[in-house]
Amino acid sequence: MDYDVVVVGGGLAGLTASLYTARHGLRTVLVEQMMPGGQVLNTERIETFPGFPDGISGFELGPTVQTQVENAGAEVEMATVAGLTRDGDRFTVRGEGGEEFRGRAVVIANGSSRRLLGVPGESEFLGRGVGQCASCDGHFFAGKRVVVVGGGDSALEESAVLLEQGVAQILLVHRGKSFRAQKSIVDKIGSLGAIKPLFETELTEVRGEGTVNEVVLRQGDTTRTEAVDGVFPFVGLDPNSAWARDVVDVDPGGHVVTDIWLRTSVPGVFAAGDIRQNSAAQLASAAGDGATAAVAVVRYLDEQ
Repeated sequence: MDYDVVVVGGGLAGLTASLYTARHGLRTVLVEQMMPGGQVLNTERIETFPGFPDGISGFELGPTVQTQVENAGAEVEMATVAGLTRDGDRFTVRGEGGEEFRGRAVVIANGSSRRLLGVPGESEFLGRGVGQCASCDGHFFAGKRVVVVGGGDSALEESAVLLEQGVAQILLVHRGKSFRAQKSIVDKIGSLGAIKPLFETELTEVRGEGTVNEVVLRQGDTTRTEAVDGVFPFVGLDPNSAWARDVVDVDPGGHVVTDIWLRTSVPGVFAAGDIRQNSAAQLASAAGDGATAAVAVVRYLDEQ
């Protein structure tokens, strides 16, 4: 179908971009492979998004913004995007199921996926002891011992959620000398006796029989095994940009290169959120990116 704007990705960046372009009277479609909201749907409690002094769950925030977007007149379509092509001043976003969404402008905002460690045994036990969502999977480990890998906000926040889900003990493995997370989160974790930080330590292998039952840890020249029932890696994000890399410029890490107005190397194509280069990768900045990209889209189309 033909639109003025095709927005790819239903996280806060894509939702905000769709809201703004629709309110400017542009026929807008938001294409998302899951429920609008993106990874925020798996977040138990969001405490850093403005306007919610008591916090809000991702499962509340995502659908709330989706309703606002649809009320503004944007359409929401479910599809897994597979490619982007250009024909003159028109673009076609193709879905894996043969769907086609044609527009005069495109906003790439389909975010990132959680990065795995890349160690032996990890992929083998994905879903069988290796998890990537504390609020989704934590209850399976009630009363058990798990490893969380990472030293940023996500690793520490997800550790707290795991304890809320009934996990008995967490080994918090971080290769650095100190955590990179916000001080308030570090202080909160420090008060929880069931979390044992292991600094300057790396997880090098996941082992088990059917499900995870131990991991191999390395600290300096010393290697040891620890009996655990689960592993949760929170070590960063990989941008979901493969479908667009033949059209727009990306950096060595796969992030879409943009200017200050979030314009990519191709006129008419914009990028917002943590899929773009140098993003702060925060919910508030993603929403801001969506608004900036939408304003840039309106200006671009006006000039046409």
